[in-house]
Amino acid sequence: MAKGNAGLGKSAAAKGKTSKAGKTSEAEARATETLSPRAYGAHWFHFVLGQVYFVLATALFLIADTSESAFAAGISIALVVMGAVTSAYGLRRGLSPDPAPSRFDEYWPIRFFTVTWKEMDDEAHLERVARREAGLGWDWRPLVALVTGAVCLTLMEYFGGSGTFMRLVDAMSGTEGEENWWNDLRGGQFSRLYEFVWWAGWRIAGYLIVPVMLIKATGQRIRDQGFETKGFFKHAGIYIFAFHIVFFAVIIVSYTGEFSTYYPFYKLATRSWFDFLAWEVLYAWQFLSLEFFFRGWWLKTLKPMMGSHAIFAMVVPYCMIHYGKPFPETMGAIVAGILLGTLAMKTRSIWSGFLIHVSVAVAMDVAALLQTSGMPTEWYPAPW
Repeated sequence: MAKGNAGLGKSAAAKGKTSKAGKTSEAEARATETLSPRAYGAHWFHFVLGQVYFVLATALFLIADTSESAFAAGISIALVVMGAVTSAYGLRRGLSPDPAPSRFDEYWPIRFFTVTWKEMDDEAHLERVARREAGLGWDWRPLVALVTGAVCLTLMEYFGGSGTFMRLVDAMSGTEGEENWWNDLRGGQFSRLYEFVWWAGWRIAGYLIVPVMLIKATGQRIRDQGFETKGFFKHAGIYIFAFHIVFFAVIIVSYTGEFSTYYPFYKLATRSWFDFLAWEVLYAWQFLSLEFFFRGWWLKTLKPMMGSHAIFAMVVPYCMIHYGKPFPETMGAIVAGILLGTLAMKTRSIWSGFLIHVSVAVAMDVAALLQTSGMPTEWYPAPW
């Protein structure tokens, strides 16, 4: 079965080449349409981007007290300038009867998502045909991935929280005041950090270790589940562009009380640089594991049967793991899940998505600290 699955990609590729050979002129016509600056209205990209800058500037002006914050005022002015310049160029390009191609045309949302989803559906069809022709029978992989994933998510929810960790410590510590390792763990200066070690450890196990063990046991390659690094820099521009928009949004929401009091999760991150960096390392590992689970393993496994709909199936549980966080972030997780899922399928890798996820998370923590207690001033916390 493992060998059959391994050869499935080659069969699908061969099937795809045979199909395209018979429809060369049609494929070339579609390629020409896709690459045209006017395809899907992509020649209006810069003008719409300019309006986005204006919206961000307006939101920052309304939420932040720009008369009290020189930083907020400076960012607002910069966004207005960027909006004016980009809109002027975009209007001229949009009205041109023959606009010159632009690298940014591929970032036009309608074109980007539509083309990627169509490619996923075509590839999924070829893989199903190849599987039938190879006589491999019913594909059991989606069943195993979904059921195993549901079990992992449930275990993390019920046993992977800090409350479980503290109950375990209390049960093992014995009499209060007794000298033992468990009491030191409960009352030490890093007791709160240990709770997040427990939290991150459960997510690394559930999101990464268990799926990797399952993948290896079924004879599949880990690299094929989203860990591919080939072509990373070819698509880096998409992630840089997406991050710069989200970065401005993070600055805006950092001026809201709900945001600045919620982040970072580890409230002692401002105590010392050791606390801050230790927390961010745990946070980064959790994000790597999460990206592998949702945008790597699940999408790779579900795509042959569901095509582009695998992205939307993945978004449902991904949104649900954000319950309990601020409402705007939970709603944003729906958009982020669709975007990151589409990007992962287009680039066949989770690495760039992981980097932008971590970059945004760290930016949120830093923004929240700058709005409240400030960044750490000590390298290591003083002993209790």
